[in-house]
Amino acid sequence: MAQTNGKGGKQPGAKKTKGAKKAGGDYTSRQIQVLKGLEAVRKRPGMYIGSTSARGLHHLVYEVVDNSIDEAMAGFCSTIDVVIHEDSSITVVDDGRGIPVDVHPEEKVPGLELALTRLHAGGKFDKQTYKVSGGLHGVGVSVVNALSSRLDVEVMRDGFVWTQSFERGHKKTELTKGKKTKKTGTRVYFQPDPEIFTELRYDWDTLSNRLRELAYLNRGISISLTDSRAGEEAAEKYHFEGGIVEYVGYLRGNKSALHEEVIFLRGEQDLVDIELAMQYTDAYNENTFTFVNNINTHEGGTHLSGFKAALTRTINSYAQKNSVLKKNDASLSGDDVREGIVAVLSVKVPEPQFEGQTKTKLGNSEVRGIVESLVNDRLSTWLEENPSSGRRIIEKSIQAARAREAARKARDLTRKKSALETGILPGKLADCSSRDASLSELYLVEGDSAGGSAKQGRDREFQAILPLKGKILNVERARIDKVLSNEEIRAMITAIGANIGDDFDLEQTRYHKTIIMTDADVDGAHIRTLLLTFFFRQMKPLIEAGYVYIAQPPLYRVQKGKKEFYCYTDTERDEVIERLSNGKGSASINIQRYKGLGEMNPEQLWETTMNPENRTLLQVTIEDATYAAKLFEDLMGDDVEERRNFIKKHARFVRNLDV
Repeated sequence: MAQTNGKGGKQPGAKKTKGAKKAGGDYTSRQIQVLKGLEAVRKRPGMYIGSTSARGLHHLVYEVVDNSIDEAMAGFCSTIDVVIHEDSSITVVDDGRGIPVDVHPEEKVPGLELALTRLHAGGKFDKQTYKVSGGLHGVGVSVVNALSSRLDVEVMRDGFVWTQSFERGHKKTELTKGKKTKKTGTRVYFQPDPEIFTELRYDWDTLSNRLRELAYLNRGISISLTDSRAGEEAAEKYHFEGGIVEYVGYLRGNKSALHEEVIFLRGEQDLVDIELAMQYTDAYNENTFTFVNNINTHEGGTHLSGFKAALTRTINSYAQKNSVLKKNDASLSGDDVREGIVAVLSVKVPEPQFEGQTKTKLGNSEVRGIVESLVNDRLSTWLEENPSSGRRIIEKSIQAARAREAARKARDLTRKKSALETGILPGKLADCSSRDASLSELYLVEGDSAGGSAKQGRDREFQAILPLKGKILNVERARIDKVLSNEEIRAMITAIGANIGDDFDLEQTRYHKTIIMTDADVDGAHIRTLLLTFFFRQMKPLIEAGYVYIAQPPLYRVQKGKKEFYCYTDTERDEVIERLSNGKGSASINIQRYKGLGEMNPEQLWETTMNPENRTLLQVTIEDATYAAKLFEDLMGDDVEERRNFIKKHARFVRNLDV
């Protein structure tokens, strides 16, 4: 889970300047720009890599590595090495066939140069070269070249070492034939362009998580990551002969399994290759992750629909056949049979059809039937061959069904329909007057004191305030009936108005900004984590839509005479003190450290934290769903050892720890 900085924008209702002349009076062929080569990529980099921030920076590495992974899926690559250099440049080396260096018969340039300087030039369109691949658009390495101030390639193939260099997408040197070699493979070195990227620092954990994931999804391949930056030297190697079976074990962590053996199903039909690994645990949350050609399809798609339908049907059929379900018991729902499951579904599709540019939802209708058929057949056999494990799975599903029924009335009370038709909104909610969800904001505020200040300081037109008393329930350790019996959680669900879980409906959301505003101390951080856990587990689409934010109240108030400044970091505080002291000492400067929002009066809270003209919000996003799920389990689950390890690893990054 990642957080990105973002200003709140102007207040709703702000007037537009009258009489503004429309831009672009004449529109003729002169206004039509023709972008040649890779100019289009440099002109609009966000269209190709998502952003020019940290997310896009890391995407460059993924594009190069994905080419090596495609070689591995084709059976020609077994080792991939990634190195982060001191200046945050990157080297990726593989032992695949090497990018072709012979002259293209039509374009009359070497294949290497063509692949690096032309969009939509590559071997991914020819299914004789790659049966399946992740880089389907053929823009991967050429985009990396376009957005790098320097890129050097070394190819080993055809008995020689071949080299060529590029600058910002343009050829710097001709392809050069070097010494003889019996090896094959490709080495790509690139330096991200500071003219393009706003962030030039690679995060170890981000790269490590993605490379580990690729190693799990492609069993037998060895991937290494080395960090050569001073003070951050590290090295890891990822190699998993068990593939996604080991991945399930990793994702499960130390949660107790209901059956010792991980269920592994594999099959192929109509050139669609399917692998499914799953294991039930004693936990209450479902953790199902799906991939198509190594792409994490976090929005699901037809393969996920087929898996869910088959799992529900097979479990119900087995329960009825073995008389585990009683006469009065209703059929088990999809939620019931997936409670506590950890599953990884990996599908290889020759011609995948993804919905949207982001490639996060599979649209191939035929894949649903293939997955459904495989799971029905193979899982039924597994249950028959493992009756004791099958019974434990059914019993857990029945317990989940009973808890679901016990929670039904509480769930119904949270529906937006009730809130609108009967006017039942939480009594402590100070709602806004606007009914336009796109303009409305909901502040979740820690404590009645801060809630009172926020209610007085807010703009009533578009800002709603919901004070929360104490710490909400940790939903990572609770079933749905317990979750819905928590008063604070019920208040949040009713206020937001879109329900939870599988019943969540984003279109019914009453606010397009839900802003977590807690104290800048340990308790505040804990409450914030509990709230994020709730949103991730029960309202994930709210995060995926970009509707969840974290308020950033100032840490310090620095005053000298009538001058006062609000500082959000220690560095900012020190700079202000230096400026006010003019080198003459800081004796007359008053510094106040804010630990609680209640320490600010309504005017201060509005001006520093709630005024869209001045405030800074962190938008909560999910970069890696599998990593986010494991992180929440480590931090909020029952495994004390995992939590201790996390604290040890990240202790050096702690700031403003209460003493």
